[in-house]
Amino acid sequence: MLGTIVGVTKQLVEAGESIVGVRHRTEEPDYTVERRIDGVEIRRYGPRIAAETTVTAGEEAARSKGFRRLAGYIFGGNHTDAKIAMTAPVAQQSGGTRGEKIAMTAPVAQQAEAKDQWVIRFFMPAEKTMESLPEPDNPDVRLVSVPAQTVAVRRFTGSRGRNAIASQTATLMHTLANAGFETVGGPEAWFYDPPWTVPMLRRNEVAVPIQPIN
Repeated sequence: MLGTIVGVTKQLVEAGESIVGVRHRTEEPDYTVERRIDGVEIRRYGPRIAAETTVTAGEEAARSKGFRRLAGYIFGGNHTDAKIAMTAPVAQQSGGTRGEKIAMTAPVAQQAEAKDQWVIRFFMPAEKTMESLPEPDNPDVRLVSVPAQTVAVRRFTGSRGRNAIASQTATLMHTLANAGFETVGGPEAWFYDPPWTVPMLRRNEVAVPIQPIN
């Protein structure tokens, strides 16, 4: 009984701290920073595994629906009823730009035109493999291998609504264009905190794969 009370109390404390941006034991993918340019980090990530789902809805509604669908998988909605640790960030990308090279000067609105189709991803803990991860119960959830990649990332706080994401992405692409970088995929938005976190304390990022630095 005492153990249950302590456990519940700990969860409540952690939930309260998340309001002010405190994260507890939330794993993030390892990366190295290769360069910093005008508020943009050039990061190198190793191979990863992600659970992802495609949602047809408005940008913010798709994020919420996709999150719930993927949370169902890691909280036991799989063939072995296994629970998988939550990691950060949650990634969102337009279904119309996956794997596509995007012109640096293309309007951001154009990049999101795919009949409101969005891909939402949870990255799996580093120790997991395709063989050790359970198969999702939901056929709309799939496991994918994400290859090693070099990614340009712009970090920001505050709103993570459609206009904020579009503005931050435009700034990121403009910075890369001025610095002479070449993109090799579409932009994504990454979210590290729950929606109830105080906006000014949130960690949000926009990212786009680029050609590796020689």
